[in-house]
Amino acid sequence: MANKNLFSSAVAKLLVRTDVVNQAGGIAYAYGPEGKLAQLAATGTFGDGFYAGAEAQLADVLDTASKVDPEWVAKCAVYARQSGAMKDMPALLAAWLTTADPDLAVPVFGRVIDNGRMLRNFVQIMRSGQTGRTSLGSRPKRLVREWLEQASYRQLMQAATGNDPSLADIVKMVHPAPKDAERRAFYGWLIGKPYDVDALPAEIAAYEAWKKDKSRPLPDVPFEWLTSFELTAKQWGVLAGRMGWQALRMNLNTLARNGAFQVKGVTKSVADRLGDAQAMARVKPAPYQLMTALTQVGDGVPLEVQAALEKALEASVAKVPKLKGNVVVCPDVSGSMQSPATGCRKGATSVVRCIDVAALVAAAVLRTNEKARVFPFAERVVDVKLDPYARLAVNAEKLAGIWGGGTNVSAPLAKLNRERAKVDTVVIVSDNQSWIDSNYYGPTQVMKEWEQLKRRNPAAKLICIDIQPYGSSQAKDRKDIMNVGGFTDAVFGAMARFANGEARDWTEIVNEVEV
Repeated sequence: MANKNLFSSAVAKLLVRTDVVNQAGGIAYAYGPEGKLAQLAATGTFGDGFYAGAEAQLADVLDTASKVDPEWVAKCAVYARQSGAMKDMPALLAAWLTTADPDLAVPVFGRVIDNGRMLRNFVQIMRSGQTGRTSLGSRPKRLVREWLEQASYRQLMQAATGNDPSLADIVKMVHPAPKDAERRAFYGWLIGKPYDVDALPAEIAAYEAWKKDKSRPLPDVPFEWLTSFELTAKQWGVLAGRMGWQALRMNLNTLARNGAFQVKGVTKSVADRLGDAQAMARVKPAPYQLMTALTQVGDGVPLEVQAALEKALEASVAKVPKLKGNVVVCPDVSGSMQSPATGCRKGATSVVRCIDVAALVAAAVLRTNEKARVFPFAERVVDVKLDPYARLAVNAEKLAGIWGGGTNVSAPLAKLNRERAKVDTVVIVSDNQSWIDSNYYGPTQVMKEWEQLKRRNPAAKLICIDIQPYGSSQAKDRKDIMNVGGFTDAVFGAMARFANGEARDWTEIVNEVEV
């Protein structure tokens, strides 16, 4: 009799054959061009990943963008920036559109280039030649010039913090028209040309005066302009009150090292700011950023401040949905998940690993779904006991401490099938580069195990959260399966809608973006 595993009519009828070999050498399903660009836009950071380098990722983005409608590129750019909080990727897609569809590039620029850092990213990418230009060109130059002419002094000062290119370089490129004597003096000061000292903006004038006489009050300029000078503990305390929310979160150890928390009132002020719900709503920090800050704080940071940071972490996952029925969340803890979540890049490699992101997602789901089961997996599922009422950071750290081995994404599903478990929702958080369970024909083992699980649980849903831009999945999108990528609470929202009956795939979510 012929091999039943190979020639099962049921399997052939129900399951789709794989069509690509993934980066780890296992069989997989390639995303279509639209889905692939959405995945790249939401997870790509142009850093070297575990399986592929930054140059390969860039080539992949440009090639995929050329295969879809420019309007889809525009939607991905806006989604990546506004929902995914990405930086380099939306700037690249906006730059690409200046050649592919110059008219469409105009509204996308307005939606994506929303601060000085994004403006510098855009100009750097345009000048690199990677999108078909080595200079800005007339329309992009006009867009940049208009941004400068409409920006406030606060926005311009923030834009002037950073190099390659600097804001001065950009001003020299596009020659913005100063609307008054004050703006003319500012541009002259910025690029090192003669200017009317009496016409300088008050903040710049105060900064120049302070550099000559450090006994003056600290000028109200970006704190980065001041930290290269020797400052007193009291002055560091003043900066603690002026830093933006994200800068404050990132500079707690610096403040402690320079004695800021020894100044009366600073500890309470910093704790109050970190715990400010309205400030967090404006900034929208990613949960993994807060967990990193919490795990990196030194002994010099007061416990009151650490408690506020933990409160912020808990608040950042408040949108994690309450899912109906029996929930299983499966963080990938295999060896490849030890790589930095945003890739390796000289001078900018994040301490956050893929495993940290997966562990935090699992811990957050457990927090709002206290009866959820947690199945960390590598080659097999690893047994772990977690307290759903424990602090979020405690459970996340415990999960992140389990790691090593090859990737077998089907392992959690196989365990559920062996148990004949009742399941309503399975959430897998992974880089999706499964190879341990790979074969050379037919569907992936994930799809085989899922189909077996579905026979017992017809209404079950599978959600695969992808945190690396490798262009393939282990489960094919359909009404009961959704692949979604990214690091922000937009993923939690998509997960909630899908699990609770809105059977939409990720491309439909991105397609709702208005350009």
